[in-house]
Amino acid sequence: MKKIYRSRSDKKIAGVCGGIAEYFGVDSTLVRLATVLLIFASGAGLFAYIIAWAIMPERPDHVDVDYKTE
Repeated sequence: MKKIYRSRSDKKIAGVCGGIAEYFGVDSTLVRLATVLLIFASGAGLFAYIIAWAIMPERPDHVDVDYKTE
């Protein structure tokens, strides 16, 4: 079963956007851009980021990232 974790390697603040990007297999820049847009649009992005930071565990050292190759 695939689990979502905060990223240890792809992080700017807490690794939330990097972890979401790894989980969905998208570029982390797109996730960060969407978060910033939500913050400026309604403030919901900041609230969601703080909640995700609090509830998402950091990736353990023994868990590998499954990168999709194209």
